[in-house]
Amino acid sequence: MIERKALDVRASSIMFGLCILWGLQQVVLKMAAPDISSLMQVALRSGLSALMVYPLIKLSTGNSLWSKDYLYPGLVVALLFAAEFFMLAQAIRFTSASHAVVLLYTAPIFVALGLHWKLPSERLSILQWGGIFIAFLGIVVTFVGRDGSSRHDLSQMLFGDFLALLAGMLWAATTISVRLTKLSDAPATQTLFYQLAGGFVFLFPLTFVLGQATIHWTTLAISSLIFHSIVISFASYLIWFWLLKSYLASRLGVFSFLTPLFGMLFGVWLLNESIEMNFIIGTVMVMMGVLVVSLQGWLKPKNGNA
Repeated sequence: MIERKALDVRASSIMFGLCILWGLQQVVLKMAAPDISSLMQVALRSGLSALMVYPLIKLSTGNSLWSKDYLYPGLVVALLFAAEFFMLAQAIRFTSASHAVVLLYTAPIFVALGLHWKLPSERLSILQWGGIFIAFLGIVVTFVGRDGSSRHDLSQMLFGDFLALLAGMLWAATTISVRLTKLSDAPATQTLFYQLAGGFVFLFPLTFVLGQATIHWTTLAISSLIFHSIVISFASYLIWFWLLKSYLASRLGVFSFLTPLFGMLFGVWLLNESIEMNFIIGTVMVMMGVLVVSLQGWLKPKNGNA
């Protein structure tokens, strides 16, 4: 078994940079949405990134993409990945990018709950249950007590927030499916390819069905596609998988709470979004809960591995 290291300065700096990029992606999606719908952006970036990942599979593994051991669970995670980003793309149409990124990153809470019921080694401690309780209270707080908007605008934003929360649940379901199937033994590039290819195959036709296929090839639209295809879906994910192979996952997971914070900051800065006080309070509670759940792995590592 590969001995994974505790975080050093290099790994911490890389994770900090990744969190900035991941916090920025929803904001860029919304910025470019007038020229190319968020759904089309996600579909095209998935397809372009899959084309870049495919040659790496041939170089790194002898596994067949079409083997029944990998293909069936691969189809499941492909469908879940597509569903997650469908929900996220629709959420961005109705709510702010700041709200979307925070609610998307509730995923670690749902992962912890799902694995608790499936794997004895992932049983939650009393401390972690407390973190989950705080996180769920925080989710409730983000949805209540809003004012200052018309009833129509408020209902749209709440609907968008709900879709973003569903996207977080689907992200968790994808992670759990990878963990509980043969894909847990497959190279990261192969698992990533199934998700990206599925994102394109399932979402691209939907852009036409839903009337979201129009593209205005502006500088912003092209820049967004380049950013999401090369920087996010290809480079950042491969760097993340490399970190997971080299360093303790529990240590890396603690950084996850930074991403929504960066997302909120970018939303305010680049999109002039306003953040309600109840949402700020709820976000702090959610991130505290995620941090408590993640820190359990930090405080009690198992045999030096994660």
